[in-house]
Amino acid sequence: MRLILKRREGEISVSVQDNGIGISEKDQIHIFERFFKSDKSRNRASEGSGLGLSIVKKIVEMHEGRIEIESEPQKGTIFTVYLPAPVE
Repeated sequence: MRLILKRREGEISVSVQDNGIGISEKDQIHIFERFFKSDKSRNRASEGSGLGLSIVKKIVEMHEGRIEIESEPQKGTIFTVYLPAPVE
């Protein structure tokens, strides 16, 4: 796992990168929907509820930011959160 922090004019970004199984393009468009699980083999008893990324997106948007995903199957995923930078 890799964490990347950047500050650009007007915004701060935080990226979280892994080298896991990745997320298919067809699943990426749904990844922030409530209760969505891209891995259909996971069952309800042993895994999460599918709410985490939906909640993250809502919190980020409440702070006037955005979240983006870059992923390729078998190569990993990068989630990047962009937030307005405080005025100095």
